[in-house]
Formats: sequence, structure tokens, C-alpha cells
Amino acid sequence: MKEEMNFYDKANLKSYNLDDTIRYQLSMLETLDPYTRLHSENVANITCRLCEYMHLNKSFTIYCTTCAYLHDIGKLFIPPEILQKKGSLTDEEYEIMKTHTTIGYKMCMDDPKLRPFSAGTIYHHEALNGTGYPKGLTKDDIPIEGQIIRVADEFDAIVSKRQYKTHIGITDTLKLLIKDTQAITPKSVALKSMAENSKIGKLNPKIVKQLFKVVIDDTNYEISCIYNYTKYLDNQIKRLEQINEYNIKRETAKTEKKKEYFTQCMELMFEKGEDFRSYKYILEEYRTAYFKRKEIINSLFDEIKSIKKLRV
Repeated sequence: MKEEMNFYDKANLKSYNLDDTIRYQLSMLETLDPYTRLHSENVANITCRLCEYMHLNKSFTIYCTTCAYLHDIGKLFIPPEILQKKGSLTDEEYEIMKTHTTIGYKMCMDDPKLRPFSAGTIYHHEALNGTGYPKGLTKDDIPIEGQIIRVADEFDAIVSKRQYKTHIGITDTLKLLIKDTQAITPKSVALKSMAENSKIGKLNPKIVKQLFKVVIDDTNYEISCIYNYTKYLDNQIKRLEQINEYNIKRETAKTEKKKEYFTQCMELMFEKGEDFRSYKYILEEYRTAYFKRKEIINSLFDEIKSIKKLRV
């Protein structure tokens, strides 16, 4: 048994039946490189959650989430040597990267099934203060779906640590913070960046505030998943410690009858893969895993405290 919590599991999209609604649109993602495909799914998930927290209606949530799935579809035509480059892009490469917005928009407009969802491709890099691309739109000229997807896209891009950070537009200080600081967790750093970009007018502060709530709730869920696993580990440790006590009594038993009794007790408590030689090793492995998970839980609680201190 092991705990695994996919932070952006598509199951978190809840009851919207998105698979039925966007089966065709999702099939388009299969043509993308693995990173971009996963990023698109992450952004769609975050977008869906943001719409929920903003109390937007179900039909708009489905529409906006579908736009988010498709937002980077234009990267299908970005040269792999640029898209997958390890390290910062040159100015020329960055200009090529930026064309994924207009390429994706044309792809959607040329396909009747994708046309209704073209907003995600063209608006997800626009900024409220006019510093975005491809059109340099400002404020209300950027549709709300574009504003929501931008927040989701920027957050996942920072957390995922994609190499070409320049398209996010965060400050050099924050880029160094993300690269060099191990004491601050990625989600905290990402949200600090989001708050910064909100303050300078790039992002909608109302949406960023909802993102904080989404991340805190998901972090609490992550804590609960790990905590449940620690309970499993704790039970396993107690069982193996009991086996070890029986073994000590077995080794010090003065009669064969008592020795056989403790041997049988141990055999009854062994689980699959355990025996008289391996149980001590397994016990230490469980103890190590237990304390490691406890450390992770503490760090996640600290992360929540850090997020709650952030201001938009």
C-alpha cells in the first residue's frame, strides 16, 4: 500500500461530465508532447476549480474548462528544439514561442468543433495592464475566460518549473527564488509570484484570491491523504514491533514448547513477503517512511501558513 495524491487528478473536475462534453477536444491533446499535454490537463483542472470558487454557472464552467484544455494547442507547431529547450530562450526563440497563441487560435477557428473554444488559445497570455500578447489588450477587453486561464496557466507553469520562465513575466528575484531556494516550497513561491503580478496589474486580483483558496484546500487534502497513510504505517510498525517482541521471547525461551508457541505467534502475524529474516528490515523501512511522511505533513502545514500571509 502506498499513498499517491495526484494534485491535479481529472477526477477533481467533479460532476461536470467533461469527458462526454469534450471527448473530441481532449483527443487533440494526444498530439502534444507529454509535458504540454499534462500542463494542459493541469490548467484545465485549476480553471474548473477557479470557476467553482467564483460561483460561475455550470455551463460556463464547462466552456471555460474546455478552453483551458485547448489553450496551448498551438504548441503543436512550435519547433521541439524551442519547446523542449533546457534553459532560457533567446529573444528570437521567445518570439517564436509566443506565436503558439495565434497558431492555436487559427487551428480552432479552422475546425468547427473547436471554434467555440478559441478564446483560451488567443487570450491566455494577455495581461490586464496591456503588457501581454499577442494583442496587448487591457482590462475588460480581455474576456473573463482568458483572465481565469491566465491565472491557472501561470500558476502551473511556475509549479512545474518549465524551463522557459520568460513567458510568465515574473521578476528576476522570484526567478532566482524559484531556482535556488529549497526552503520555500514551489506552491508558496508560485502564489507569491501571482500576488506580485496581481499588484502590478497583470492578473485579476479577484481570481488570484480564489486561486489561494484552491491551493489551500488541495494542500489540506494532500495532508489528509498522507495522514491516512501514516496511520497505515503506524499500524504496520506496531504489528512488526509486536513480532519483534515475540522473537525476543522466542530466542530467550527455556523450553521448546514456549519457543514453538512464539514461533507460531510470529508466523500468524507475518504478512505477504515477510519472514523471520526480513521483518526487521521491513520494520526499519516502515519507520523511515513514517517519519518522512510526518516531515512532509509539517512542511505542508507551514506552506499553508505562508500562503495565508500572502496579500493580493
